[in-house]
Amino acid sequence: MTRPLMKPLADAPPGDLAHVDFVLTDMDDTLTFDGRLAARTYATLERLQADGVRVIPVTAAPAGWCDQMVRMWPIAAVIGENGGFCFTRRGNTIERRFWGDAGALADTQHRLQEIAARIRAAYPDAVFADDQPFRLTSTAFARPSDHKTASAIVRAFEAAGAHAALNAIWGLGWLGGYDKIAAARRFLPEAVGLDIDADLDRVVFVGDSANDAPMFAHIPKSAGVSTVTEHLADIPKSPAWITRGPGGDGFVEVTDAILAARASRASRTISRIGAVPDRGA
Repeated sequence: MTRPLMKPLADAPPGDLAHVDFVLTDMDDTLTFDGRLAARTYATLERLQADGVRVIPVTAAPAGWCDQMVRMWPIAAVIGENGGFCFTRRGNTIERRFWGDAGALADTQHRLQEIAARIRAAYPDAVFADDQPFRLTSTAFARPSDHKTASAIVRAFEAAGAHAALNAIWGLGWLGGYDKIAAARRFLPEAVGLDIDADLDRVVFVGDSANDAPMFAHIPKSAGVSTVTEHLADIPKSPAWITRGPGGDGFVEVTDAILAARASRASRTISRIGAVPDRGA
């Protein structure tokens, strides 16, 4: 079966983007590039917020990072560790929603530690990600440069009864029947008033790697930053569009397209209102 070709983002019909109110996005190598968040990308988050578009990172990043993001970034919420939780800021308070019972976290962490120990014994090259101390619902290994070893780590998680995924920098394992799209479906109605099934016309997703595959499959208005081409073998359904630039540069392209389409829609609306005859004249 031939995979549909991704179209350049520049060819996206403005009408497809004019009603977008939510941007769901991966973080690593989508908002960032080579581990850095550029000033122009952060400014783009502020531009979206100022225009009434709510941004929600949906990421494999650890809870410690996500807590900082939702406190300090111009975002509406964040789903972290590939779906294990959702953090939302309400004033100075952080609301924390977990996929499972928050009281069972200690048991989950213990089971993941046991699985990780078996993986490290079987694969001496398996090294914990340096952000592992900041995780609550998952275990992350630094992604080996050798794809065969990376895939073996994923299979080892699955053989132990865990779920697993690869992205650009981690091999991630967790317990619970969720992925990014399942977490968005569960958390976002209460967190931000978004029904990921009923409100698809209002949503764009931006991503780059294999653990974004469920999002690309479910959300029609999806864009891959340019480096998504390196991971297409692990993404059954390609995003609809592809940007010219990688990482944050690609995200800026998506933002520019959305804001231009929204501005054009608003201009047309104002023109139509202005064209209505004044019946009181």
